[in-house]
Amino acid sequence: QVQLVESGGGLVQSGGSLRLSCATSGSITNFYAMAWWRQAPGKQREFIAVITDGGNTTYADSVKGRFAISRDNAKNMVYLQMNSLKPEDTGVYYCKALQTSGTYWGQGTQVTVSS
Repeated sequence: QVQLVESGGGLVQSGGSLRLSCATSGSITNFYAMAWWRQAPGKQREFIAVITDGGNTTYADSVKGRFAISRDNAKNMVYLQMNSLKPEDTGVYYCKALQTSGTYWGQGTQVTVSS
């Protein structure tokens, strides 16, 4: 059973930075892609960023130039560096792992950006 555990969320002022981490229970190389999604209060979960096993990245327009996704295969970790945070970045951030046989989600970590 694949387990994903996010950490690094918290309360930060507008313009600040946070780095989220996602730890996988098995080898991260088992997944062809790892992604971050978020869900704001009262809204649907939305895509934020993805990184493939080849290191290619894609970002939502709302976070381009401010967020950076990365992975450390040796540590089985995925990161989301978030800079220039805005109040609209507030939400629960989820890590997602993609395999050809299915997808897996973490439990989420809360990020709150105050104005």
